[in-house]
Amino acid sequence: LLLLLLLAPWGPPVSGVLRGPRRRWPVPYRRFDYRPKTDPYCQARYTFCPTGSAIPLMKEEDVIEVYRLQAPVWEFKYGDLLGHLKIMHDAVGFKSSLTGKNYTMEWYELFQLGNCTFPHLRPGMDAPFWCNQGAACFYEGIDDAHWKANGTLVLVTTISGTMFNEMAQWVKYDNETGIYYETWTVQASPDKKSTVWFDSYECSKFILRTYQKLADLGAVFKKIQTNYTSIILFSGEPIYLGNETSIFGPQGNKTLAAAIRDFYNPFKPHQSVREFFVDLFKIIDHVILNHQFYLFYNLEYWFLPMKSPYLKIVYEEVPLPVGSKASFGV
Repeated sequence: LLLLLLLAPWGPPVSGVLRGPRRRWPVPYRRFDYRPKTDPYCQARYTFCPTGSAIPLMKEEDVIEVYRLQAPVWEFKYGDLLGHLKIMHDAVGFKSSLTGKNYTMEWYELFQLGNCTFPHLRPGMDAPFWCNQGAACFYEGIDDAHWKANGTLVLVTTISGTMFNEMAQWVKYDNETGIYYETWTVQASPDKKSTVWFDSYECSKFILRTYQKLADLGAVFKKIQTNYTSIILFSGEPIYLGNETSIFGPQGNKTLAAAIRDFYNPFKPHQSVREFFVDLFKIIDHVILNHQFYLFYNLEYWFLPMKSPYLKIVYEEVPLPVGSKASFGV
């Protein structure tokens, strides 16, 4: 995983009006009043949502099939390689019975995974510079070969056109207010009942929210097993450090600022194999030998006192939801 993140394309803290109180644990993901413009410095190696389109308005009497889609991350480039590690990407598909048209909806990073997970350290700038946004993408068609070859394409429920249109309104709200990608789940131990300090906010969580919304609208899901990938850091109780201004501003903590920059420096993009291995040893020294990790979450910095097993990729079952309204579907 470290190899993939280090080789991933690399970026800025952006403004927004925060809202909602913060509970103790887990720290809730903050939603925003609007999506800020992206900085021109932030460039993606692969274009985000190149064939994206607006979500269509369906006729009320339409019956729409809903499909669970899952394939290895970067399957288009590496095939099933990451599938062997159970690092999977999730999406949802729709098929209209009235028009016969298929659609795909997914949520992913605007600037690829590396930029969402680690910042750039730019010359002349004290604070780390983040290129981190995630968003929903909707487009016509389902690439059967992509999802079937090494992953999953399976019918999970059917919904009415009315339910689809209500879901579309929810997607608009969700997309405009949930704008930052959060790679890591952080918890106290591998025990399933252990304290979760922070929860991730990535593609699978969008699909789970979408399924729950459909269930709340009345969809009845098939009883099939559904598993999702999580990348988990293991830590003692996190320590709040502050935001960009309080740490890196004129009245900031210069010692802490230097420590955060030093921590993030080995995660920069690499030009040579030698650089990569030198910085890999630095990462091992920080995270495993010295039990240190600096997390940027909700535009705030936290110190994680890391502990064994430090990091784990899990592929765990999350059951399809049960709704609260009168049912419609299979």
